[in-house]
Amino acid sequence: MQKIVIIAIFTLFLAIPVWADNSIGEAGKEVGQGLEKMGKETGHTVKEGGLEIGHGFKKIGNETGQKAKKAGKSVGEWFRDAGQKSGEAFREMARKIRNFFNWR
Repeated sequence: MQKIVIIAIFTLFLAIPVWADNSIGEAGKEVGQGLEKMGKETGHTVKEGGLEIGHGFKKIGNETGQKAKKAGKSVGEWFRDAGQKSGEAFREMARKIRNFFNWR
């Protein structure tokens, strides 16, 4: 009877670390799967955030470009008007000089 009890105790001592290894292994798998899932979710969130930021920059760039284009047009119109007025002033001055020398 003592031999049977001793064999049962030894068997129990040998089996306990195996049960612990299995539970640790299963816990490790769960932790690994949890980390993998968190990594995928984080990556997806970062990707979506990046896309939103990219769209925001594109919108700002388009608006800035349109405003710069309008400003460029108004500056161009101002120079054109100034050039036309300067040209007309020089033509008028040339007419007066010509008329001055041709008055005889």
